[in-house]
Amino acid sequence: MSGVPGAAAEWSQTTRGADVVVEARDVVRVYGSGEARVVALGGVSLSVERGQFVAVMGPSGSGKSTLLHCLAGLDSPTSGSVLIAGEDLAGMNDKQLTRVRRDRLGFVFQAFNLLPTLSAEENILLPLRLARRRPDEQWYRAVIDALGIADRLDHRPSQLSGGQQQRAAIARALLGRPEVILADEPTGSLDSATSTEVLELLRICVREFGQTVVMASHDVAAAAFAEQTVLLSDGRVAGKVSNPTTRSILTALEALDVRVGIE
Repeated sequence: MSGVPGAAAEWSQTTRGADVVVEARDVVRVYGSGEARVVALGGVSLSVERGQFVAVMGPSGSGKSTLLHCLAGLDSPTSGSVLIAGEDLAGMNDKQLTRVRRDRLGFVFQAFNLLPTLSAEENILLPLRLARRRPDEQWYRAVIDALGIADRLDHRPSQLSGGQQQRAAIARALLGRPEVILADEPTGSLDSATSTEVLELLRICVREFGQTVVMASHDVAAAAFAEQTVLLSDGRVAGKVSNPTTRSILTALEALDVRVGIE
């Protein structure tokens, strides 16, 4: 999978830039009150530029998934703000948030979330069909070819390996040309070799499609695939590592006395 069709390369050239696509400003998320009060996020600020691959990592309970849910408009900050492509999610009603999630965001989940009664192709096309939108045929073919699932489109999820299911999920996330893909532990259900394949695909999304990706992971090896790794601990940004490697992330974590996994 060394390259993509000209359409994909052309798309990458026309979308990469230095503008900020995802921004969290001093986001606080508190659940409960009194003795049951839990601070999931304690003032997180994050800025992701177009065409950037950012990993948010930390141990269980560090706030990774809560942050992604706030970025996706699936949860509302107690205070602070989240902006997607310059649009502040605060104050949006359900209809407006649905529009943002449909038109500006793509999602990749640990559990794939493919409907078992539909073929891979039907799963990939489903969000557009529900939105009554027609896929761009040239873009669709570029995505399918780049992700290497053209020969599996008529298979149902039960007939696909875990890696093939995640490829279909990534294609589904890409098809609407979102501003950003939010990936929550995308390799959590995969073995090491398949995880590497999926992470390489996310890199392709960035490098050859110009896609912006924000990935939450507890795994050091996975986070090392990103261009920048943001370290969370106890709901706060504990540090950042640019051009990360497994070694540089582990060194940063050791300095911060944060324990996470490596696979």
